[in-house]
Amino acid sequence: MTTTSEALTAVETATTPDDLFGSAATDLTAQRAARRRFHRLSMLIHPDRVAPADAARAAAAFSRAAELYRRWQTGGGAGADGEGATTLTGRAGSYVLGARCARGSVADVFRAVDGDGAPVVVKIPRAAGSNVLIEAERRALSDIAASAKGGNDWLLPYFPRLVDRVTCVDAGDGARRAVNVLDDLTEGFVSLADIRTAVPGGLDGRDWAWMHRRLLRAVAAAHRAGWVHTALTADNVLIHPQRHGVVLVGWSFATRPGSVPTATIGSQRNAYPPEAADRAPATPAWDVYMLHALMLDMLDGSASKPLRRFASGCMQARPHRRPEAADLLTEFDDLLDRLYGRRRFRPFTMPTTKGK
Repeated sequence: MTTTSEALTAVETATTPDDLFGSAATDLTAQRAARRRFHRLSMLIHPDRVAPADAARAAAAFSRAAELYRRWQTGGGAGADGEGATTLTGRAGSYVLGARCARGSVADVFRAVDGDGAPVVVKIPRAAGSNVLIEAERRALSDIAASAKGGNDWLLPYFPRLVDRVTCVDAGDGARRAVNVLDDLTEGFVSLADIRTAVPGGLDGRDWAWMHRRLLRAVAAAHRAGWVHTALTADNVLIHPQRHGVVLVGWSFATRPGSVPTATIGSQRNAYPPEAADRAPATPAWDVYMLHALMLDMLDGSASKPLRRFASGCMQARPHRRPEAADLLTEFDDLLDRLYGRRRFRPFTMPTTKGK
């Protein structure tokens, strides 16, 4: 086994620890051989060492190899039910990892179940250097949840719920990784990026209206709690079409106002406000700009000019000229009343894209 491709295939096709490390044994020669093989595997498939295109596959294989080696060391070579499953233990419980369901900018998200069999998702950074971003998400979601309590519980559905926090140690290099366990938002939700793909011509203004109202509320609530999201892109907004649900995710990039963001999303440079290019400190105006850039990107070409003027007015080059999200709530409602009259429920159905 000399190449990354061979190592990935070996790990992915292994059904028991014996397949990778030989029959479980207590003699030193066998143990040393297994250890050398594990270290060789870890070097070949470590997510930080493979090509970016293989990072997600390598992360899953790396975790599986570590678990199989742990089981080999404890004599668990002939597993039965749940064979090969990785279990993570946090402060509130243990979680059995399932398949990867999403790949973010810095982390992979896996379906999992807790000790009672309830579904959750587990967010694991692909590199230990991203721990600071995962920890920022923890603080932001905890602060927002605390701020939303006491009469404002209706805001909580706009945000993921932090279920638990876990610290993992890579068996290969000993690197510690911060891991977040979040409530499961995989059923019924699609991202705005998915919607944009399914509706390439853009959304009718009446469909965007209810999405934008909820996003304004979420952003205003985050600002009140002392956080700037700084990454309001189509990938980081989840929509539940049937329930008109909106959840703002991607809090790894969250930043305290007045602080320079630790990182930005390189592939989304055009979505950022002008001050981002100068590495200026983040302010709530940063989110206001990005939210309305997203609005212009999501609207169809025939959407009303007043909606587009509204968005453009929130994207002033100078941050201090942009309105605050909380102030925009009433202004946007007034605009919708003028455009569409009495508010009524408008069903939204996710189109089926070709090839799916």
